[in-house]
Amino acid sequence: MGKVIISIVIWVLFGSCIQPSSSARILAVETVGGKSHWNFMKGILQALVNNRHNVTVFTPFTDGNRENYTEVDTTLGGAMRFMDMDLNQMKISMITKIGNFVAMSRMQCDQVYKNSKMKEILNSKRTDFDLLIIEFFASDCVSYIATVLNLPLIYVTPLPANALMDRTITGHVSNPSTVTEMFSLHSVSKTFIQRLAHIFLLIRFKIVKEYKELFLKYTDPKHYDLIEPISPSLVFVNRHFITDAPSPIPTNVINVGGIHLKEPKKLPKDILEFIEQSPHGVIYFTFGSTIKMSSIPEHIKKVLIEAFAEIPQRVLWKYENELEKIPKNMMIKKWLPQRDILCNILSNKTINISI
Repeated sequence: MGKVIISIVIWVLFGSCIQPSSSARILAVETVGGKSHWNFMKGILQALVNNRHNVTVFTPFTDGNRENYTEVDTTLGGAMRFMDMDLNQMKISMITKIGNFVAMSRMQCDQVYKNSKMKEILNSKRTDFDLLIIEFFASDCVSYIATVLNLPLIYVTPLPANALMDRTITGHVSNPSTVTEMFSLHSVSKTFIQRLAHIFLLIRFKIVKEYKELFLKYTDPKHYDLIEPISPSLVFVNRHFITDAPSPIPTNVINVGGIHLKEPKKLPKDILEFIEQSPHGVIYFTFGSTIKMSSIPEHIKKVLIEAFAEIPQRVLWKYENELEKIPKNMMIKKWLPQRDILCNILSNKTINISI
């Protein structure tokens, strides 16, 4: 009888130590139609799916549903994908660009909120989600979903958290004399003049951002302007201490830089041979997926080609159209696997690289 009682006590104690596994039902929204932005968000969501969480994501970059992962295509509701833009579209002053970022962020909120699937969720005030993960860009209109559904909010930003957004996101502002803003001319302010210039730049940016937000709220009011925005519980940031300058961060800001990176794939044979047969190194020249290299003005394009033809290095150039009279040391491709190329080049200690 005593052995039975002891066995029961042991099983009760053992059972109390075992915690039942649980998975969260996550609603995720990619607000920015940039491929690099989505790659970072996708890396976070994939890590969650791998840990058996259930994810429903609104995104303009769909690649198919799978177990515990459901996609809603936001391009069907008018969401834009910012790829292959004309270079002239990007040639505006940074001060003007800050105001444009605010307007674009609100436009992206509009596109997400008018999506039929999102309307269904918001109108029914569904409670079958446990939390919201969404990219914050330049306007706190993105917190509207979390407010309506009464969900904990997690922000994702593929950019290093910077003073332009820190106060809005966390309420914390780093010392502007030691921590530089993302658009500063200096990564580290070393002189008094550089620190002073950075402080004035930061103040100017903040004034432009706040003015643009208020202006749009009064001239083009939206339904989400009627609800007080909330602060995120966590912020996942694409930053790592080995690549970014040191700076103080709040405890709810989590650095997950590189979470979206995977093992490099084997390069196509022609690109691999082009790199390996480059005795003087390789220059990889690209503006990424956002800007079309073919939109470069002809006179600049001509100068670039002439300059590349004069150097001993070989040049890999992502260029969307055909080019005549390509120098022998150049390879033109409409699309290049950038990460795989960089990993291959960096793993070869005898090869130099410039971007």
